[in-house]
Amino acid sequence: MKHALVPALCIAALTSCAGLGRQGGGRPAADVAPLDAAQVMLQPGAQSAAALDQTTDAEKAAALAAPVAGARELGKTSVALGSPAEQGFWLKSPLVSAPGKGKVVTASGASVAVDLLPGSGGALLSLAAYRALGLALTDLPEVTVFAE
Repeated sequence: MKHALVPALCIAALTSCAGLGRQGGGRPAADVAPLDAAQVMLQPGAQSAAALDQTTDAEKAAALAAPVAGARELGKTSVALGSPAEQGFWLKSPLVSAPGKGKVVTASGASVAVDLLPGSGGALLSLAAYRALGLALTDLPEVTVFAE
């Protein structure tokens, strides 16, 4: 009797595992739509990007309008979001050997004036610059870096 019970339990357990590869009440995982930024709920105590970005509208307008006189191209790099605690318009990159003024330009042609800072590893772009360029905070865009 024991020998008949063990296979029956195994079959029942395996049958119940068939639905584990699905999400959302039996819908296949591929049918689950990704959330957009408006649908994402912040954790209690979390702050939005707008709350963390302390730049003024005037500072943003100046950064978007500022031409870089005599700019020379330093190169292209993919950027990630830098520390939101560091305010202002800046880029930290190994392309930069000394602090200075410059500009970053996205593939779409959007540009913003930034303080260029030497960095190591991957390039980091400030929260204010990300927002001014209209980039999603999770984007890793390629930008062209220009220095004065």
